[in-house]
Amino acid sequence: MFDIGWSELLVIGAVALIAIGPKELPGVLRAVGQWMTKIRRMASEFQGQFQEAMREAEMAEIKKQVEEATSTANSITNFDPMASVRAEVDKMQDDLNRAIDQKVAETPPAETTLATNDPGAVAAAAEAPPSAPATVPAPEPAPAPSSMLAPELATPGEPAATPKVAGGERP
Repeated sequence: MFDIGWSELLVIGAVALIAIGPKELPGVLRAVGQWMTKIRRMASEFQGQFQEAMREAEMAEIKKQVEEATSTANSITNFDPMASVRAEVDKMQDDLNRAIDQKVAETPPAETTLATNDPGAVAAAAEAPPSAPATVPAPEPAPAPSSMLAPELATPGEPAATPKVAGGERP
């Protein structure tokens, strides 16, 4: 503790014997021993309380780390990647529906006119609901000249076009 050797203890004992006297020396040594015991006990109590406080601090830190690890583990086990995608798609769909409703509300109803001579298209447009756009059938292609038709499609009495093959030969 104080790193006192035997020679130093012998010097202290000789001084105490001369200063205190041989009759009172045993009582003084007993009192000093009791005081040393009390001091050691107090020091060990202080050290124990200090270590207890350190353990509590460590335990609180360890408890905090365990709680963080537990919450991380729970978030990993409850991981649902489709939930976030589903939520985003639903949000986008709602936004799109709102935008469409707003655009329909802002657009005045337009009168549709059909530039066609087809009475079937006019009747179909009349039967269509007013909010639906009118549909106009595509015009039919013009017939090809008969000279261009394949021999089996040519009309009787007209010459059929002969296909030309490389080398000038007919098939």
